[in-house]
Amino acid sequence: MTDPIADYLTRIRNAYMAGKKVVEVPSSKMKVAITQILFEKGYILSYKVVEAQPQNTIKIALKYHPQTKAAAIKHIERVSTPGLRQYADVENMPRVLNGLGIAILSTSKGVITDKEAKELGVGGEVICYVY
Repeated sequence: MTDPIADYLTRIRNAYMAGKKVVEVPSSKMKVAITQILFEKGYILSYKVVEAQPQNTIKIALKYHPQTKAAAIKHIERVSTPGLRQYADVENMPRVLNGLGIAILSTSKGVITDKEAKELGVGGEVICYVY
């Protein structure tokens, strides 16, 4: 697999389209950090890192609207790929859906959202857009 982050995002996207309640993905530090941001921003219900051999996994409980059963994540897209890295500095920070969505960045301060990066005054690699 050449791009594990794209695989992670695709598994979440496919699970939402299939109406699944839980999705299980292979774990890494970057994936756990992205999952933590999705949980803090209210895009998923909960998550748990399951210790297993040979590789740990992340169990993610997906979030749906109670009445309409609409998915909490309408769109999740990979921006920076291994073949074409996308970077943004503080002045050129991307705005997702005119500020309603989030961009997740990998910075020197860790994996954070675009709004946190602006507050801290740091730029970094744009991993994905979520709304």
